[in-house]
Amino acid sequence: MMMNYTNQTEDVLLSCYSPSVVGYHYVAVLWGCAVTIIGTVGNLMTILAFAIDPHLRTRFNVLIVNLALADLLHCTILQPILVDSYLHLRWRTGLVCCRTVGLLVFLSICVSIITLCLIAVGRYLLVAKRAVFDRVFSDLGLSLLIISAWTLGLASLGPLWPGYVFVPKVCLCSIDGKTYHPYPTILLIFYFFFGLGCVGIFYLLIYRRVRMTSLALLRYRFSRRSSRKKPASPAQDTNDSGVESSVVNTCSCEMSCQAERARTTDEINWEKSSQSTHSSATTESATKSPPDIIETSPSPSPSPAPTNAASSSHCTASRDDKEMKHVTQMCLAVFLGFVFCFAPYLLINIADEHNRAPRVLYMFCRNLTWLNSCINPVLYAVMNRQFRQAYHVLLTRAAAPFTCLWM
Repeated sequence: MMMNYTNQTEDVLLSCYSPSVVGYHYVAVLWGCAVTIIGTVGNLMTILAFAIDPHLRTRFNVLIVNLALADLLHCTILQPILVDSYLHLRWRTGLVCCRTVGLLVFLSICVSIITLCLIAVGRYLLVAKRAVFDRVFSDLGLSLLIISAWTLGLASLGPLWPGYVFVPKVCLCSIDGKTYHPYPTILLIFYFFFGLGCVGIFYLLIYRRVRMTSLALLRYRFSRRSSRKKPASPAQDTNDSGVESSVVNTCSCEMSCQAERARTTDEINWEKSSQSTHSSATTESATKSPPDIIETSPSPSPSPAPTNAASSSHCTASRDDKEMKHVTQMCLAVFLGFVFCFAPYLLINIADEHNRAPRVLYMFCRNLTWLNSCINPVLYAVMNRQFRQAYHVLLTRAAAPFTCLWM
């Protein structure tokens, strides 16, 4: 009798059945299956793209791979277990598995937040202080930062091991806030409010820096237009933001590229005419003089190479600036996607202290957080040309055997 009573009590504690969620749990199951498939394929493609494409094997993309690993842990290993609990409206794998899954779910979230912080700091240093970026984000520095991210997440969540219990209102294992009341609150403030707040601050600093550079560029263009009518002054003011040299390079790129287009045709025609004149003169001398007294002299040729090389380097720098801007926008979109996925669940837990909100609303907000582990590869494909090309190559190689069978 005691054994049956214990089993019945455990079944009640590990059940999330409610008449209000009977219809919704099918939606959650389909939702979870889609996240599992899209997230697993997308994050694996991100890691493989980094491995096969030399253009993507940069120091910065190592952080993107670390973010993909955290998402892959959630999609491939944890998400099927969470889908099973929604399918049967109860937890079927025991208390130890419940604690393990709860720990790993929060570990993947914490590592994602830390990685987003590192990405934001790296983008800011790359824009504002390149020398510091090279020292901090070196090969050794990146390895230490990634190991520290996983270690910090595990060390901060490990003490909560006995507190991971099944929470019926979200139908999955989470932290029991009543047992460890102050500590989960501290972790929540540290990771979500302080961590994500720092990410937002660094992106604001990047925006401010880029805006200052754009304003300085506009001032430089205006001064260049004025200098066409006035004699150039011997001294040039230096902008306080420290971006004068980059602005001059960018502007000279635009002007040199335009001048290069007008100059290239004349140089090519001049070269061809010079070469044809020289060859005809050589032919005539060869017919009039014996072979043993022919004197050859190097034909004069223009040397516009330094100018071309300088303009080409300026244009390359401008293209690099555009590429860096696109990558920064992509990282900002990843951060905003994370906030969008987790903000509703955080707000409902903060606002609903007395648990009066419908259970289906809790489940929907919790299921919304699942999207965070599968949307990043989609953002990479939409906003980054190199990732998009690498994904295309991978899909083409994967579809090649089926294409041969079809043909």
